[in-house]
Amino acid sequence: MSKSKIILIPVIAFCSILVLFSLPGFFGKNNDSGSNIIAQTQPVDNRLAVRVHIISTSEFTNRIFSTGTVRADEEVMLRPEVSGRITDIFFTEGSKVKKGELLVKINDAELQAQLRRAQYRENLAKIREERTKNLIARNAIAQEEYDIALNELNVVRSEIELIRAQIELTEIRAPFDGVVGLKYVSSGALVTPNTDIASFQNIDRIKIDFSIPERHASSVRNGQRFTFNRQGSDVVYNGTVFAVQPRIDTQTRTLSIRGLAANPDNVILPGAFVEINYNLDTVSNAIMIPTEAIIPVMGGQNVLLYRNGRAESVPVQIGSRTDTRVLITDGVVPGDTLITTGVLQLRSGVPVRISEIR
Repeated sequence: MSKSKIILIPVIAFCSILVLFSLPGFFGKNNDSGSNIIAQTQPVDNRLAVRVHIISTSEFTNRIFSTGTVRADEEVMLRPEVSGRITDIFFTEGSKVKKGELLVKINDAELQAQLRRAQYRENLAKIREERTKNLIARNAIAQEEYDIALNELNVVRSEIELIRAQIELTEIRAPFDGVVGLKYVSSGALVTPNTDIASFQNIDRIKIDFSIPERHASSVRNGQRFTFNRQGSDVVYNGTVFAVQPRIDTQTRTLSIRGLAANPDNVILPGAFVEINYNLDTVSNAIMIPTEAIIPVMGGQNVLLYRNGRAESVPVQIGSRTDTRVLITDGVVPGDTLITTGVLQLRSGVPVRISEIR
């Protein structure tokens, strides 16, 4: 390559750079000015951006979570009806017994002696009554003498019934099928009607006592089902409502409910703490809205609806709640556009724009 050509190449490159620098808008100056012009022609939207929720219907189960206490189906404290000394104890602590089984015997020696004496008197009175009956059949004596003999016999028989009733009081029998608890006395102990012998209960079936807020009182019915589990256990048991207290507790403003549940293995013991999951009823076409859309006001609750580019305040009636949703019973209809953000700052009539639809 000649020397002149070597010199010419850098000169040409330098001239090209000068041309590029001289082109208008090479560094974007004209583009910036163009953007400014476009920005100046577009109006600024100062309306508050809000998120909205399109109201629709769905199935809703009115569910209540509560806590309760387990009770035995039947439970008594065994106590004697008379004072005396225990001669025999026929049960083992923690054992199952049948209704009518003899559990404790109190000394009845004196009553047994009175019974034998009365039985002897009964025999004599019966013989006399038979004799006078034969005599009166032959008109040998007056009717009055027979009436006296018959009355004496009946009196003695009544005394025998009384003594036997007193003897029964010295026996403590199982009032129903159940389990005997820990005993508090031993044979030979002197007891009175205030002495605790042992607890006795039937836990083949258990009762569960719990309460719900009074606003749900009208939805409670006998026969409704619920589930429960013991604290610290994942095993779920089924129960049925069988009794409702016919009044509201004025201290707690709650309604007391009692349920029944099977306990065939006796694994759930009376006094246990249980967690209740109670489904009251199901609404097929329920209107459920996000909890954050509710605005507390004097005397009730409001929500804000998006209408014609503005927020409009509407009063609503609310029902049951979940963690995230509220049941609306009146005030809005399916298809309404509900504002869910900025509800505490907005006022009715303020212009808004939708930034997100859910």
